[in-house]
Amino acid sequence: MSNENKPPVWFWIIAVLALIWNIMGVLAYLGQAFATPEALSAMPEHDQNYYANMPAWVTGAFAISVFAGVLGCLGLVLRKKWATMLLTLSLLAVLAQATYNFFIQTDIDLAGARMAMPIVIIIVALLLVMLSRTATKKGWIS
Repeated sequence: MSNENKPPVWFWIIAVLALIWNIMGVLAYLGQAFATPEALSAMPEHDQNYYANMPAWVTGAFAISVFAGVLGCLGLVLRKKWATMLLTLSLLAVLAQATYNFFIQTDIDLAGARMAMPIVIIIVALLLVMLSRTATKKGWIS
């Protein structure tokens, strides 16, 4: 690749921060997937009900979103075009999970601070797809 297709410094900063963000998502997923009965029983009752009633497809969407996000961000760092496909998959999984959380589940009330994080996650996933598409168009990744 020529120097004119070299990504700007801000691209590298965002790609690395996004990778760290998605690694934290993997840790959150693993914490949820492998939560002990003791940890679950220490939660408020409505949270216990939320996790007890969560369909497998929502857990699967969570896993897909964070693992595809990590691999997609790794693709950005490695300057690979396949990052776009994985980040798009991650966004779709985030949207599936958000659909359940906002419109289907009835165990927890998503208001205030509980609503902020899912919205931030959707925005970050969308911005990462946009970044990967822009990087492809500008020749920063191939």
